[in-house]
Amino acid sequence: MSGAGPSRGHRLLNIAGGSAGNLVEWYDWYAYSAFTLYFAPVFFPKADQTAQLLNAAAIFAVGFVMRPVGAWAMGVYADRRGRKAGLTLSVTLMCAGSLMIALTPGYASIGAAAPALLVLARMLQGLSVGGEYGASATYLSEMAERRHRGFYSSFQYVTLISGQLIALALLLVLQAAMPERALEAWGWRIPFAVGAALAVVVFVLRRRLAETRSFHNAKREARPRSSGWTLFRDHPGAALLVMALTAGGTLAFYAYTTYMQKFLVNTSGFGRETATAITALALLVYMLLQPAAGALSDRVGRKPLMVAFGVAGTLLTVPIFVALEQVRSPLAAFALVLAALVAVTGYTSINAVVKAELFPAHIRALGVALPYALANTLFGGTAEYVALWFKSEGMERGFYWYVAGMCALSLIVYVRMRDTGRHSLIAED
Repeated sequence: MSGAGPSRGHRLLNIAGGSAGNLVEWYDWYAYSAFTLYFAPVFFPKADQTAQLLNAAAIFAVGFVMRPVGAWAMGVYADRRGRKAGLTLSVTLMCAGSLMIALTPGYASIGAAAPALLVLARMLQGLSVGGEYGASATYLSEMAERRHRGFYSSFQYVTLISGQLIALALLLVLQAAMPERALEAWGWRIPFAVGAALAVVVFVLRRRLAETRSFHNAKREARPRSSGWTLFRDHPGAALLVMALTAGGTLAFYAYTTYMQKFLVNTSGFGRETATAITALALLVYMLLQPAAGALSDRVGRKPLMVAFGVAGTLLTVPIFVALEQVRSPLAAFALVLAALVAVTGYTSINAVVKAELFPAHIRALGVALPYALANTLFGGTAEYVALWFKSEGMERGFYWYVAGMCALSLIVYVRMRDTGRHSLIAED
């Protein structure tokens, strides 16, 4: 396996296969957020809309609490057993979580057991996504050619966004095809059943992926076995760097994407269908920007893009959200949401490859996954809950300043770090 690398056609087939699985994983994950407005009343006692969304957001955050556990367990598994094995296991857990949500009765039928089962399902999905990020980021980065690594690894967020977009598209279809009462009563279960079925297809697909040369080469080296202790003992600087560069980026991403749909309804005052359409269209453009930004990083380096996001996120977050409070035109709302997403593209398009380039192969999957998951749990997973808490306390703009402040802190990290594209630890081409 140390000779000539795979042909370009073979690389592309495996990158496409890994990306397709990532799409389904993130579709399942985001279906929860996209359909929260409909199923929140099913699982929680009657209350005002903000309180119901707050409860649902808290369970959304519970899924993030499990992500570091999944990142640790499956990061170690992917480093020891292979990237392919880690990808296959993650999609199996996602299938189980989605099927559980699709089949769980509501609060009116089984009482407190309903939200308890919802928590369990989100825990399974959190384990899955925690492992998925590290395994897929590592797999795509290792499978790509060196001179196109930023471009190909950007497809992790293309498929991530695609998953979110498909969840929103299905929501639009169901909103058009079903009476609202039926969608609130049982139609919201359809996307979770679809996700479970797609996960079975992906399981078969991922069993056929090729393993990366980096993993095979690392297996022949006399290096310490991947573990949480080894990671923080031997690579503390890189692990802390991943957490620091992730904090502002992941908070901004979740503020501008998963929370934005609810913000447009709960604060801007748009109808649910209009808010979904605005979000979906902005995400479509945003998705198409990722490969272009990834390719740009192959030419100018990773650091300039991350610095650009840090500056834009720091300066523009508050003005964009304040403007969205008052906007009444769907077109103007789309332009403002898209502006926020363009800003965060400097982070999302290349964050996977930046993290992979920081670690040697024998601990790369864990090094990418665990520090990222810790930061994502603290800042990304709590974004909706924190935003809704600020709103419930009558201090909604405090959330805007919180996001801008975290972007500023990450900007300091981006300015001080080395450009990983020019100092990559991925040895194979």
